[in-house]
Amino acid sequence: MITPPRRADGPLVLADIGGYTSFLRVVQVAHAEDAFADGNVPDAYGFVSSLLDGIVGELVPPFTLSKLEGDAVFAYAETDAALPRGDALLACIEACYAEFQRRLGQAHDTWTCRCDACMRINELDLKFILHAGPYVIQSIAGAAELVGPEVVMAHRLLKNDALAVLGSGAYALLTADAVQRFGVPTDAATPMPATYEHYEPIDTFLYRLPRA
Repeated sequence: MITPPRRADGPLVLADIGGYTSFLRVVQVAHAEDAFADGNVPDAYGFVSSLLDGIVGELVPPFTLSKLEGDAVFAYAETDAALPRGDALLACIEACYAEFQRRLGQAHDTWTCRCDACMRINELDLKFILHAGPYVIQSIAGAAELVGPEVVMAHRLLKNDALAVLGSGAYALLTADAVQRFGVPTDAATPMPATYEHYEPIDTFLYRLPRA
C-alpha cells in the first residue's frame, strides 16, 4: 500500500561537520598500510560516528531525525508546538555544539595514534542551518523523505559567506523566517543577505557559537 504524501509546515535544521571529508581522507591515506590492513578500520571512523550520535542525541527531541547525510544531520518538526522559542532555541543549538566539543575532546583521551593525520580531528567544527516553511513528507522505499522548495533552500544555505564574516569557528545561520517564527533575538547576530539561483534573495542572521 502506497502511503500518500502529506503537507507539513515547520522548522528544518541541518547540523554539518566541517572538515569531515578531508579528515577521513587523510586518515585513510596515512593508515593504508596498518589500521586499514587486514580489514581493520581506524579509530577515526568510529569516533566520527560518535560525533554524529551526539548531535542526534541533542536535537532529537524536540526535532525528528530525517536522515544522516554523510557529515550532516538533517532534522525537522512537523509543527512548532514542541519547539523552544527565543533564547531557548539558541540554547538548544548551543547545547548541541557543547556536546560536540565534549566528544571531540575525548579523542585525546582514547586514541593511541598521534600522527598528523589523526590529530587533524582538532580541525573539525560544526555549523547549523535553521530554516522554516512548508514542505511535503512522502514515502520513498519505505522511508519518509522531505521534499519541496524550502527543503532545497535549507540545504543551499550550507554554502554561504559565514566564514568570510567570522574568519573561523562554529556558527548557526538562521533565516528571517525562522527568526520571526520562533521569536529569536537578533541583537548578537550579524545580518547576512543571501541569493541563490531560482529563489528570491533571502535574509539570514549569523550567530557565532561559543567554545566551551
